[in-house]
Amino acid sequence: MFKNKTLLITGGTGSFGKAVLRRFLDSDIGEIRIFSRDEKKQDDMRKMYNNPKLKFYIGDVRDIESVRSVVKGVDYIFHAAALKQVPSCEFYPLQAVKTNILGTENVLEAATTMNVDRVICLSTDKAVYPINAMGISKAMMEKVAVAKSRESGSTKICVTRYGNVMASRGSVIPLFVEQIRNQQALTITDPEMTRFMMTLDDAVDLVLYAFEHGKSGDIFVQKAPAATITTLTKALTDLMEKPDHEVAIIGTRHGEKLYEALLSREEMAAAQDLDGYFRVPPDLRDLNYGKFIDQGEEQISEAVDYNSHNTTRLDISGTKALLMKLEFMQGIVRGENIKAEE
Repeated sequence: MFKNKTLLITGGTGSFGKAVLRRFLDSDIGEIRIFSRDEKKQDDMRKMYNNPKLKFYIGDVRDIESVRSVVKGVDYIFHAAALKQVPSCEFYPLQAVKTNILGTENVLEAATTMNVDRVICLSTDKAVYPINAMGISKAMMEKVAVAKSRESGSTKICVTRYGNVMASRGSVIPLFVEQIRNQQALTITDPEMTRFMMTLDDAVDLVLYAFEHGKSGDIFVQKAPAATITTLTKALTDLMEKPDHEVAIIGTRHGEKLYEALLSREEMAAAQDLDGYFRVPPDLRDLNYGKFIDQGEEQISEAVDYNSHNTTRLDISGTKALLMKLEFMQGIVRGENIKAEE
């Protein structure tokens, strides 16, 4: 499907963009465009890959003119540009609105007017039952994408939703590794807190699955195992040969959930189980308010959300096996001073 095609990755200098490049650069794809506002990261990537298929565009999804410029001649878009850090979005919620919501509208508007074939918008588990500004902005991003899909013509728009990517920048695994290295106590907020355990390759697989199988307006979720924070810390300390490392329980942080959900109860009632994935089709009812207010649906009452408490639960050995799939952890175990994915 990608032979001689042009793929645009917004926010392409991030960890997801790099993972896509590793997967695609040596394929028969025609061109990959990296669109972001960080010229230093673009220059680093240009030197690292040194590949004529790779083109770099400075711009911002907030600026519709720069978006139109990069979208011209594009076949497919992976929309990964976003403000993702919970604390920064909490302090500057309007910035999250401008990038995550209005920026997505700009990308989709340019895509539909320029007849892009397919757009995959990347979302997060924090968009389900959101309690912080980042999650709320991503939930609204999804609403914008699904609403746009109703009038997108030949442009197919889908959403993928996934949990925290293991060992990505700002995630807990690199933090724990540094605390172990520096002989500091591991700071655990709640020992029973659970999180989905997904690798960067899982995230790319999910996007490609949505790309191949999605219909406009669909939301896709990959089934993923979860682990408690206690299990994760024990797996890490075992791998780093520090099984008796000190642990400090500091309490739940502001905007942090006990568990994350990938699908709400309402979505599970409509979801299609596709082996390793769930597909949630769009609600295509017309704007008849009576259908939303006066009419109920019995299957919603019977449904249960899909979350990190009720998914497959990893034990210590299973968590260690998953951790060792990461190049980051392989380097740590070898004793290298390796950094997490940017």
